[in-house]
Amino acid sequence: MNVWRRLTGPRRALALAGAGALVAGGLVTIPVTAAQAATQCDIAYTSNDWPGGFTASVTIKNVGDALNGWTLGWTFANSSQRVQQGWSATFTQSGSQVTARSLSYNGTLATGASTSIGFNGAWSGSNPKPTSFTLNGVVCNGGTTPPTDPPTDPPTDPPTDPPTDPPTDPPTDPPTNPPGTKVDNPYVGVRGYVNPEWKAKADAEAGGSRVSNNPTAVWLDRIAAINGTPDSSSNGAFGVRQHLDEALRQGAGYIQFVIYNLPGRDCSALASNGELGPDELPKYKAQYIDPIAAIQGESKYSSLRIINIIEIDSLPNLVTNTSDQAGGTVMCDTVKANGAYVNGVGYALAKLGAIGNVYNYIDAGHHGWLGWDSNFVPTSNILKTAAVASGSTVNNVHGFITNTANYSALQEPYFKVTDNVNGQTVRQSKWVDWNFYVDELSFAQAFRNQLVSVGFNSNIGMLIDTSRNGWGGSARPTGPGATTSVDTYVNGGRIDRRAHLGNWCNQAGAGLGERPRATPATGIDAYVWVKPPGESDGSSKEIPNNEGKGFDRMCDPTYGGNARNGNNPSGALGDAPISGAWFSAQFQELMRNAYPAL
Repeated sequence: MNVWRRLTGPRRALALAGAGALVAGGLVTIPVTAAQAATQCDIAYTSNDWPGGFTASVTIKNVGDALNGWTLGWTFANSSQRVQQGWSATFTQSGSQVTARSLSYNGTLATGASTSIGFNGAWSGSNPKPTSFTLNGVVCNGGTTPPTDPPTDPPTDPPTDPPTDPPTDPPTDPPTNPPGTKVDNPYVGVRGYVNPEWKAKADAEAGGSRVSNNPTAVWLDRIAAINGTPDSSSNGAFGVRQHLDEALRQGAGYIQFVIYNLPGRDCSALASNGELGPDELPKYKAQYIDPIAAIQGESKYSSLRIINIIEIDSLPNLVTNTSDQAGGTVMCDTVKANGAYVNGVGYALAKLGAIGNVYNYIDAGHHGWLGWDSNFVPTSNILKTAAVASGSTVNNVHGFITNTANYSALQEPYFKVTDNVNGQTVRQSKWVDWNFYVDELSFAQAFRNQLVSVGFNSNIGMLIDTSRNGWGGSARPTGPGATTSVDTYVNGGRIDRRAHLGNWCNQAGAGLGERPRATPATGIDAYVWVKPPGESDGSSKEIPNNEGKGFDRMCDPTYGGNARNGNNPSGALGDAPISGAWFSAQFQELMRNAYPAL
């Protein structure tokens, strides 16, 4: 009866790395400088590919004399390969020839210094990595210098899939509050940041442009993500500063980050375990939270409303998944005993909350995890404990979020928790299992009241992640179930079609839910897409990787379940990549089953 759950593990997105301009048009020849003879360089080019698109990162290391301005050049082997959107350099492409010119802040390279640039691209047929490069006209890594005479004809290879509706228009309702002044609801009156890395992957999918301009959150699931991880399949080349710069360029009013790297993270699961051991709280503070706070606190970003989703899969585990609970773990015992979660969350709240334009929302599970009194009240108490730990106060908490990266229905239209069938309450059905809530909206509104009652400010707001809880498509019921029994009534009418509320990984049949929007219901600040649709919850089988992503049998479609999901089948889709990596088949199914429909 005590439900467990866990939200899904890290999955953050692609990502980029500093906003640069893409220049379409003719060839710009690579200049030959007086210092050319002393120019020596080493180039590392990596890419994260998916059908029709890719994100590339290029690291330039200067092993010659110091440079004051540079131009990098290369030639794509396939004429279909196109640069679509670049960062940290000004990109120019003519035919297959590409140049990237330094910007004001990264043009100076001392001997031995490096800088990284990147871009989103498109391709068809094949996407070979270039192996020949020039820097200021001098060959690097055995490359060849492009011709110095510009072509007389315009480019003949237009981009195969240019971005549709790029997010460059200014917001229709600009912020009216002075920079650094908190507003009651940071989602009201401004447009959200569209992560270009996620957008590029969505746009590369058939029909993906219908949803690719929705704001999604940026996941910071390890220390390296702060500066960008171009070689990762589950993060991207953009770091925190580059996302913030891009948000300014877009004219966005708010940007969302997921703070997700506690010591002993997600103590009850495997697919989303993190990089820090349970005793590494000092490292979490000094190498993770402090650098994030330093960047978010820079004055150039004071006009942005920076929204931090604080540590999903954490504090509720201390109530439901310790070893005295069915299916509990020793790791949850450890982080409860040593205070890693409570003090880590408190420190994050205090450090980030001190910034005038930052809004912290703490993860608060979902109704299928905390909807029983035995979980509901104790979790509110431990959230309060964390909110006043490590020098924090409740004033550093702007609100809470439910259903992060989960699939619980926003509303069940065809049955209520108060319904009775043949003298039995629906709470006795196998699906509801004595829960006091049957959907996320009713739970979030009730939990908000509970949180206020234990000492949080009365104006706190709730968020609900609706990225994958639409449950549309042909399997969606159109009315109540048969009244033969409470089970036929509930099962026939429920729109959440999972085998069990404890199923959390890459769920078959799920669909996109409500699109992000502000103030949709009483007490709710916004419906949000914190989990970027299309990013995997975990691999269907063990996949060796260097990103700290484990394998959880709940992501295996052949798994018959355990005590936490009532020994039901996992309901997971097959052939899934590691958590956070792009999962095309899931993205397509989410679009097919979207509700409201696309």
